[in-house]
Amino acid sequence: MTEQEHSRLDPERDLIAYLCAEFGITEHLPIYAGGLGVLAGDHLKTASDLGIPLVAVGLMYREGYFRQTLDGHGAQHAAPDPIEPAGHGLKAVTDARGHDLQIKVPMGDHALTLRVWRFDVGRVPLFLLDADHADNDEAERAITARLYGGGSDNRLFQEIVLGIGAVRCLRALGLAPTVWHMNEGHAAFSALERIREAVAGGLSFGSALELVASRTVFTTHTPVPAGHDVFTHEQMHQWLGDYVGSLETTERRLLALGADHRGSHYFNMTALALRTSRFHNGVSRIHGGVASEAEAHIWPQVPPALNPITYVTNGIHLPSFLAPEWRERLENKVPDWSRRALTTADTDWVGAMSDDDYDGVRRALKRRLLQSLRSRLMEQHRRNGLDEHTANLTVSRLGDDGALVLGFARRFATYKRATLLLSDTARLQRLLGDDQRPTLLVFAGKAHPHDKGGQELIRRLFEVSLQPAFVGRLLVVEGYDIAFARELVQGCDVWLNTPEFPMEASGTSGMKSAVNGGVNASILDGWWAEGFDGENGYGLVPSEHADREARDRAEAQALLDVLERQVQKLWFEDHGAWLRRSRAAMRTLIPAFGTARMLRDYERKLYLPAARHGWRMSERNSRNAVEFKRWKKLVRSQGGGVKVEVVVRNPLEVRVHLNGLHASDLALEITRNGAIEVLKLHEENEDVAAYVAPAGGGRAQLRVLPHHALMAQRYELGCLATMDLGE
Repeated sequence: MTEQEHSRLDPERDLIAYLCAEFGITEHLPIYAGGLGVLAGDHLKTASDLGIPLVAVGLMYREGYFRQTLDGHGAQHAAPDPIEPAGHGLKAVTDARGHDLQIKVPMGDHALTLRVWRFDVGRVPLFLLDADHADNDEAERAITARLYGGGSDNRLFQEIVLGIGAVRCLRALGLAPTVWHMNEGHAAFSALERIREAVAGGLSFGSALELVASRTVFTTHTPVPAGHDVFTHEQMHQWLGDYVGSLETTERRLLALGADHRGSHYFNMTALALRTSRFHNGVSRIHGGVASEAEAHIWPQVPPALNPITYVTNGIHLPSFLAPEWRERLENKVPDWSRRALTTADTDWVGAMSDDDYDGVRRALKRRLLQSLRSRLMEQHRRNGLDEHTANLTVSRLGDDGALVLGFARRFATYKRATLLLSDTARLQRLLGDDQRPTLLVFAGKAHPHDKGGQELIRRLFEVSLQPAFVGRLLVVEGYDIAFARELVQGCDVWLNTPEFPMEASGTSGMKSAVNGGVNASILDGWWAEGFDGENGYGLVPSEHADREARDRAEAQALLDVLERQVQKLWFEDHGAWLRRSRAAMRTLIPAFGTARMLRDYERKLYLPAARHGWRMSERNSRNAVEFKRWKKLVRSQGGGVKVEVVVRNPLEVRVHLNGLHASDLALEITRNGAIEVLKLHEENEDVAAYVAPAGGGRAQLRVLPHHALMAQRYELGCLATMDLGE
C-alpha cells in the first residue's frame, strides 16, 4: 500500500455519517438558510466526486426556509417555499416489506413517528427525516415544517429528531458508520443515542461515552452566540427526562455534559458536542483560535492555543460555482479537475490567456448578471407600485459592461455590517456618483425572520437606494438564493466583505467570486486572512479600536480609501493591471479553496484519526474503552494529589509525588521560548518520579499532563498541575 493510499479512507471498511440541520444542494430544494447549508451541500457533492464513503442525514422541511420579498419600504417578507417531495427528486424510503420506513424518537412521555426521504447527491445518499406523519398530532407534524422555525421548544424538538432520529434511521437501513461527523451542535443528541446503544450492549455509561467519542468528529462554524443552541434544564427534563433512564445514568450527570461557562441551569449543545467527541475543528485558521478561546472552559487548565480544537478551512464545490466559460477551459486543460484536489500548476492556463480573451469572458459574465439584475429589479419595483420613472432610473445604468460592479451578497446578520459604507454617505456618493467612472454597488441577501437587526440593515439600504443621489447606483435586490448567488459571484468585479473581526468564522462567498476572477476587497478575517497574498485582491487590516463605533468609522474609511484610490483608479486608469490582479485571484485561489482540498484535509486530520481511534477503542469487544474509562477515573481521583517539586532549575530537574499513580500515567513538559519540550523520566522509586530537561534560557512553564496510549489528543484531559518556573 502506498503512503497516499494509506492516508485514504477505505470504502470497504469505512463510512462517514455526516449530520447537519441544513443542506444547500440546489436552489430547487430550499432546505438551507445560508453558508452552513451551502457548505454542507458542497461537502456531499465533493465526497461523491472523490469517492469518499459518506452518508448524510438532515431534516425534511415541508415549507422550506422562506421565499424573500421586499416591499416598497424595504421591509423583508418571508413566505413559505413549499416542497412537494415527488416534484423535488425525493423518494420515500421503504422497509423490507415495501412499506414506508418509520422511525420512532422519544418526545417527552411518548414517541414521535418519522418518515424518511432520500435525495441522492451523486454517489452520496442524503436521508431527510420528516415529522409530517399520520401517527403524530397536528403540532407534532409541524415540528420539521420549517428550517429554524418556531421557538426554543421546537428547536429542541428538531434537534431530538435530527440527532436521535439520524442514528435510528441509519441503523434501520443496515448502515454501520465508522466515523460520525456532527456538523454543528444541532446534531449532538446523536452521541447520546449511540451511548444508549452501547449501554444496551452491556457497557457502563462512562465506558460507552469513551467508545462513542472516540469515533466522533465535531465541527463548530460560528463564534456568534445565536449559533450555539442552549436549552434550560426544565426543557431537557420535560422532553428527554424519560429517555435518560435508557442511558443508565443520572439526569444530573447527563446535564453536566451540556454545562457551559454561564452556570448550572443551561444545557449547551456545543458543550455536549465537544464532550462527546474527541476530534474537533473550526473552519479557518483564525476561527480555530477563536473557537479554542470560546470553548476553553472545557479544558480550563490548558492554554487555549493548546487545547484539542484544530481547524480545517472551508472551501467551495468548484463545479457548482465556476461559470460555464471557466469550467470549459479548465476541463480542456485539466480533464480530471473535478475528481481531485488541484495544484497551482492546474491554473497555469489562466495566465496563458490573452488580455482580450480573459477580459471577454469577464465582461460576458457581467452582462449576464446585469441582465438578471434589470429583470429582477423591474419585477420587484412594479409589484410594489413604484412609479415608472423611478423604476426605470434604478435600472438605467445596467447596460454598461464597462461599469465597475461592487457586490455584497450573503446572509444579513448584524456582525457582517452590510451598512458599513453608509457611515460616510457623502464619500460613498462621490464614489458612486462619478459618471466618468461608472460604479454600481449591489446588495442582496436574507435576514432570518426573527432577526430584526438584520432586517433593519436591509430596510436602511433600501431606503438609501431610492434617494436621488443613489438611485440606479446602489441597488438592493430581493430573492437571494443559490441561483442568484451564482450570478452575483460570477459577474461582480469586486466582492466586499466587512465582518466585525474576528466574527467571520470562514465565509465562502468571497471564494466563489475569486475563482471566477472577482477581486475581493475585504477585512482580513476568516478565509481571506489565509487567501490574500498582496496581489490577488485587497486586504483590510482590522482596526484596533476598542470602541465599536470608532472601529466601524475607521474601517469604513479604510474601505472607502481602497475603493476610491486603488480599485477605481486601477479599473479605469490601468485596466491591464486590473486584469493581472483578477487573474491572480483565479490562479492562486482555485487550488487553495476548493472543497476537494477541504475534504482531503478532513480525511487526513479528522476522519482517518477518528476511524483508527474508534477501531482501537472497540478492540477486544470494547475492553479498551472500559479500561480507558477506569484509568481516567483513577487519574481524576488521584491526580489532585500529585505534587511537583523543583530540585534544580537549570538544567531542570523535578521530583513528582505520584499519589498512587505511576510515572507512565503522566507526561511532563515545559514551554520555553514558544517551544514545547518533553521532560525525560530519569528515575521512578515507589511513589516518586524524577524528570530532567536540558538546560535552556528564557521564561518557562511546567505542565503535568495525564498520559495514556488510548488518549486521542495530548491535552484531552487537561493538566494535573502547572508551575511557572520564571527565567
